[in-house]
Amino acid sequence: MDYFFAFFLLFLLLNIAAAMFRLARGPSVADRLMAAQLFGSTGVAALLVLAELLNQPAMRNVALAFVLLAVMVVVCFVRSGVVCRQTVGKEQS
Repeated sequence: MDYFFAFFLLFLLLNIAAAMFRLARGPSVADRLMAAQLFGSTGVAALLVLAELLNQPAMRNVALAFVLLAVMVVVCFVRSGVVCRQTVGKEQS
């Protein structure tokens, strides 16, 4: 079972690397936010796998805190209206 967790953790780390690439190359702010959300949710999954692999239940609490922070980031981003302003600007061009 430890090999499965290790393989899954490696897969998640590769997914984080792909998200970092997308974060750097995103053509718009919304694309970059989606990449950051992918980075965050994959990081939470990696923390949960590590919690099981290392038998550290406290890591689950850290993962929960990261999830709550990610929700707050999305709410703040949507309330700022950045996506709406970019969409309106493209339609007028």
